[in-house]
Amino acid sequence: MQGVIKAYDPTTGDGLVMCDTDFQDYELAGDALVGSIFRMLRQGQRVVFDLDDAGRATKLRLGSEVDMGTPGH
Repeated sequence: MQGVIKAYDPTTGDGLVMCDTDFQDYELAGDALVGSIFRMLRQGQRVVFDLDDAGRATKLRLGSEVDMGTPGH
């Protein structure tokens, strides 16, 4: 899934990501940045993510052109 960071609190790690396809807001899982290149997030930042069993966004990462659906890739 891909989306945009809607909110992020670097102190608590709480945040929301809005999915591009269903426009739903997903809370960030506590481990959302574990193993990621991200150390913090900013509002409006584009990310690719998975959902955990509780329906929270996890495994945040940068997407490739293919992931982002860029024409010609």
